[in-house]
Amino acid sequence: MTGIRLIAGLGNPGPEYLRNRHNAGFWVADVLATGAGERFTFENRVHAQTCRVQVGSEPVRLIKPDTFMNESGRAVVAALHYWKLAPEELLVVHDDLDLPPGTARLKFDGGHGGQNGVRSIIAQLGHGKFNRLRIGIGHPGDRGRVTSWVLGNPSAADEEAMLDAITHALGVLPLAVAGDFNEAMKRLNTKQDPGPGTRDPD
Repeated sequence: MTGIRLIAGLGNPGPEYLRNRHNAGFWVADVLATGAGERFTFENRVHAQTCRVQVGSEPVRLIKPDTFMNESGRAVVAALHYWKLAPEELLVVHDDLDLPPGTARLKFDGGHGGQNGVRSIIAQLGHGKFNRLRIGIGHPGDRGRVTSWVLGNPSAADEEAMLDAITHALGVLPLAVAGDFNEAMKRLNTKQDPGPGTRDPD
């Protein structure tokens, strides 16, 4: 399988959104950049904060779209075109309501599952054939509370669980980046069991 050359962490720019559940994708991007000793700089041509990192032995472009979540596709597709990359070389990292905090899942292809950043990327590409890393944030239990939930900050316990899931995910990321996505997915997805009452949507 093709290796990953672009990782797009999804979120909303600005300090007021920094610790929101919806910014879990930015959290992952920040951990990767910090771990590599790199700093993000704004690249106007891709509408995003960007840097280059080494994951395992492979160089990877890392972006945090500056477009706000609902327009993530504009930045992600611009980055693919600018760096002449195929969608199969993309990993999109995003929050997921259908997974509990403490769970992360890798998958390839599928629908948007109600995640507006992923929805935007699929709309721009015309398909969903790209890799995803889903970081569980849990569900408030009431559809009417979803917006305030995703734009709210997790409890201390939930944030710790999310960060633990991110650590597990980053542990298998070198495999995915090197092209062994199925093995990375198997190791991550079998290591963490979300338990009953959760679903794995397309």
